[in-house]
Amino acid sequence: MVHIMAKVSSTPPGRRLDLVHRVGAATLGAGLIVFGALGVIHRVEFLAIHGQDVLGLSSNGLLSTISLIVGAVLIAAALRGERISSTITVVVGVLFLLSGFLNLAVLDTHLNLLAFRLPNVVFSFIAGMLLLFLGAYGRFSGALPADNPY
Repeated sequence: MVHIMAKVSSTPPGRRLDLVHRVGAATLGAGLIVFGALGVIHRVEFLAIHGQDVLGLSSNGLLSTISLIVGAVLIAAALRGERISSTITVVVGVLFLLSGFLNLAVLDTHLNLLAFRLPNVVFSFIAGMLLLFLGAYGRFSGALPADNPY
C-alpha cells in the first residue's frame, strides 16, 4: 500500500494536469467524430434545415462535417499535449457555448443552417462547459502552486 502511494505522490503535478487535458480533449473529440461519421454514413442532406436524427440529435451534412473537423482538432490537441491541449480545449469550449446561443436564436427559422433542435442546443451548452472545465482545470487560478506548469 505504501509503495502505491509513493508512486502516486511522486507523479509530477504537471503530468496529472496534462493527462486531464489530454483525456478530456480525446474523449470529446472521439465522440464528435463518431457523431459526424454517423451523419456521413446516413447521407444526411448537406444544408437541410430540418436534419435527420443521429444519436438523438438532429444533424445535416454541414454539422456532420464540422463535427468531424472539430473532433479531429481535439484529438490532434490531445496527441500534442502540453499547453496546446489545454488551450484548444478551452477555445473549442467557448465556441460550443457561442454555437449554443447562436443556434438557439435561429431555431425554427430559415437561418438554422446546422439543423439544430433544442437537444442540440443543450448538448452544445453541456459540451462547451465540460470542455471549458477540462481545459481550464489547474490552469487558471489565483493560488497556483509554484511547481504548476502554467
